[in-house]
Amino acid sequence: QVQLVESGGGLVQAGGSLRLSCAASGRTFSSYAMGWFRQTPGKEREFVAVISWNGGRTDYVDSVKGRFTISRDNAKNTVTLQMNSLKPEDTAVYYCAARGSRWPGWRLDEYDYWGQGTQVTVSS
Repeated sequence: QVQLVESGGGLVQAGGSLRLSCAASGRTFSSYAMGWFRQTPGKEREFVAVISWNGGRTDYVDSVKGRFTISRDNAKNTVTLQMNSLKPEDTAVYYCAARGSRWPGWRLDEYDYWGQGTQVTVSS
């Protein structure tokens, strides 16, 4: 069992930055690939970024490439999403997720554990 708690969301102006963190419980954190997803009202939850168990592989949705960076610290059981050059269309609830595999996944059904989400609002 893994419990995930996100933090770091908030209100920021377009062009600004936010750093989301996800703290995971459990002793097997390094066995999981970790992902970030986001959701806006009336839309499906969508993939944003993923990182493999050791940080050696990362991937991003095209709309955030070059602006967002995912990283992890297995010693601290945390995964981070650094978001720069934020745009109003990045406004969403952001969710951290753990996949029961060391390797990246891009679909919602590939993830076993989810956090409660943190709101990110980017004003124009």
